[in-house]
Amino acid sequence: MELPETKYAETTDGVHIAYQAFGEGERDLLLVHGFVSNVDMGWEDAHLARFLRDLGSFTRLIQFDKRGTGVSDREVPVATLEERMDDLRAVMDAADSERAVVMGISEGVPMSILFAATYPQRTEALILHGGMAKSTWAPDYPWAPNEDAWRKELREIRDRWGDRDYLVERAHRLSPVGAENEAWLAWFVWYMRRSASPAEAVAFHRMSMEGDVREILDAVRAPTLVLHRSETTDETSYVTERIRGARRVEVKGLHDWFSWADPEQNAVLLQETHEFLDNLSTPTPPDRVLATVLFTDIVGSTARAAELGDTAWRELLARHHTVVRGELVRFRGDELDTAGDGFFAAFDGPGRAIECARAIRDALRALDIEIRAGLHTGECERVDGKLGGIAVPTGARIASLAEPGEVLVSSTVRDLVAGSEIEFEERGTHELKGIPGEWRLFAVS
Repeated sequence: MELPETKYAETTDGVHIAYQAFGEGERDLLLVHGFVSNVDMGWEDAHLARFLRDLGSFTRLIQFDKRGTGVSDREVPVATLEERMDDLRAVMDAADSERAVVMGISEGVPMSILFAATYPQRTEALILHGGMAKSTWAPDYPWAPNEDAWRKELREIRDRWGDRDYLVERAHRLSPVGAENEAWLAWFVWYMRRSASPAEAVAFHRMSMEGDVREILDAVRAPTLVLHRSETTDETSYVTERIRGARRVEVKGLHDWFSWADPEQNAVLLQETHEFLDNLSTPTPPDRVLATVLFTDIVGSTARAAELGDTAWRELLARHHTVVRGELVRFRGDELDTAGDGFFAAFDGPGRAIECARAIRDALRALDIEIRAGLHTGECERVDGKLGGIAVPTGARIASLAEPGEVLVSSTVRDLVAGSEIEFEERGTHELKGIPGEWRLFAVS
């Protein structure tokens, strides 16, 4: 097989993502590598090359380097989970892939889950190999490493990345079988160095440390296969139990994202993948989608209307609407309803929703208008172009608790923008009228 050509997809923020598309199958499979990668150098290892060729024998395989790694643009800020999810969409568009099976490996699992929940119309199925829904320990998620363990790992990467002895130690953890082969070890060391610099590896690892997609697992509707080793039964059971219809398969002796370096593991992974794809049924159009809902309204609108009089108030309200709609267009939000001085909009990413809410607030202050805003990310039902479901009233209730000039968000929103420069102030735990449970809320600083 000729080596596939490396091409570039340009994202909405101007970053170039290196990708390759090849294979003989009719079904597209989008491979999301773990941690860092280099799509050109991967072909220099016989084990990885065999794995990719075998996948391409029954799919049209699309693989790419995440932004900041490999042969993608490297001099870019550390991306949020949302931005990296958008990179998947840009790669699919560039590769003329309307719908694909998304295969997330290790660190690629959270972004694959987020993509599947946000873009169900573009996700035929989901295959998860290792990985976690939350990267850092919590009382209700005790399998993840704690912050001390993460910080120790960050120090190790900062001080020793690129050092052969350190990378050999990592190789033994990631693929004990591969690490017994001196030729493979030499390739692995070179591959890691060419995939990320020390600073890039630290930044990428720090971003991974903050990942948390637990709250959106039940929004995934795609058929899902979870492959795991016996030591990770608890965390993979957690994921499988929360994704409707997901199937969990334990693979004896499986090791992280370099399992293909073991011929036996490689064969099992390919067999399970092939069988899963063969048994996929004809997809039905998705009627539910993960979305971030935004509600805004003018503070003290009744008093302001009485003060200005009908004509002046209508003119001010028209200017308000123009500002809001302009910012919605700029941040790719969909206006869903307008009632009086309030707006209801939806976004396919929480980061853009927050930035839009702040931009609306700041722009309206020039008109001497103060607003409050509330945001929540959750599964919504699509009916005749409208969004419904419990996420919508949840967002409305959060907005009603916001102080003048405040952008108030749920903990789900905050978790999904981890790694961004957005800062939050905790606003405590609240009961939302008509919404089950207690809700931790945060104000955008």
